[in-house]
Amino acid sequence: MTRIPVLRSRSPVAGLRRRSLRPPGVFAQSVATTAPAGAMASTPLLVIAAAGNGALWSFAIAAVLVGLVAACITVFARRMAAAGGLYSFTAQGLGPGGAYACAVAMVVGYGMLVAVTFAGASWYGGALVARLAGGGDALAAGAGVALVVVLAVTVAVCAVRGVRLAGRVMLVIEAVSIGLILVVLVALALTTAPGPPPAPMDGSGLEGFGLGGIAVGVLPALAAFIGFDSAASLGVEARRPFASIPRAITATAAVAAVLYLVATLVQLATPGGAGRATSPTSGVPATVGDLSWASVLMDVGIVASFGACALAALNTLVRVLFSLAREGVAPAALGRTHRRHLTPAVAVWVTVPVPAAVVVVGTAAGVAPATVFGGLVAVATLGFLAAYLLVCLAAPRFLARIGELTGGVVVVSVLASAALVATVVVVVVHASTGLLITLAGLLVLGVGGWFVLRRRRGPALQGMGVYDETTTADVLAAGPR
Repeated sequence: MTRIPVLRSRSPVAGLRRRSLRPPGVFAQSVATTAPAGAMASTPLLVIAAAGNGALWSFAIAAVLVGLVAACITVFARRMAAAGGLYSFTAQGLGPGGAYACAVAMVVGYGMLVAVTFAGASWYGGALVARLAGGGDALAAGAGVALVVVLAVTVAVCAVRGVRLAGRVMLVIEAVSIGLILVVLVALALTTAPGPPPAPMDGSGLEGFGLGGIAVGVLPALAAFIGFDSAASLGVEARRPFASIPRAITATAAVAAVLYLVATLVQLATPGGAGRATSPTSGVPATVGDLSWASVLMDVGIVASFGACALAALNTLVRVLFSLAREGVAPAALGRTHRRHLTPAVAVWVTVPVPAAVVVVGTAAGVAPATVFGGLVAVATLGFLAAYLLVCLAAPRFLARIGELTGGVVVVSVLASAALVATVVVVVVHASTGLLITLAGLLVLGVGGWFVLRRRRGPALQGMGVYDETTTADVLAAGPR
């Protein structure tokens, strides 16, 4: 006799507005988190500095690796809808230990990414205000701090008001930002003569095409894609999540790759494009006098892109915390939702002040904006790489458990995992002392948290990985009418 599963009367993640977000909003979540406008303007310069005209290969390799990771993520996204995103997926293949490690990596990654966006908006926005007003570093720092405060309050309000509003805001901002950046890049390409690209750093003797330089260039290229998976956290709220979320994740990786390759081609063709920017790293050469407007447009687009990224990253972060709270791993208050808007409001107001304070305190202490920004990016990137590695390892084990394992998934998982391990090793080997101390501190906190939770909340750890389930109300609503 066939056993009929017992349906719940209430979903484990009840409280969120279920099945309300249309596919464009889901897509906007992943696109905004990658902040392609800001990455288009700045990341190609970093990659070109390392790889010369091999920068295109660096981006291509990074895009292939991201594609492999996306394939592993969509293995889960086609079969389950979860507010916890990658860590809820990892739980299905690696159990509570892997789920906990992935959750910590996601909290670090997305938490640092929110701080990165605040720091980036402060850096570019402050520099823009100072340049337009004719002020110095003090004006730039003051304007940057004010911008952080305004941005923090704005994204918090938007996040509480609902994911549908946030989706529309992010879609408009990112579309306008990308349009501004593309206008500037096309203008540069049409008004400047091609110049020779910088030689690679590895001294291989192959002009502009060193294999060592290409390998080094993969690291910043890969960092430009982080957050492309964030739509996975909208599994509860998305309409037709088993279709819309995999498509959003895959499309975001593909669109970002195309935009970055185009931006790199333009930067390679622009004399002085690497290293002589009129703003922090806008990529507009100071030698292009007739395009002084381009720097302003570029900075406006970058600041707007950082704002959209802050909102998108915050959306994911608070849903991860919401899911952890519902499981009993995080404080229960973080699992409460707004009565009207049905969003993790408590998690929003608890979370936002932390990354904002990090940036404000760093700026007030006189730390250079580039140092604050670079340090936060490094920590965020490692958090994402760890989460991606765990979900790639979990994919084949999950499929084997449900009897759907194929050879193709095994190959993709092995290739992605090996490449991610190699990337993490390279980053750690070349990390600064400050970054190593930070990573060691986070590792100690994470491991210590595991032992504390295992002792005090063992059943909660064993139950990690909750996802949205069909309820009796769903079945009744789908019945004959």
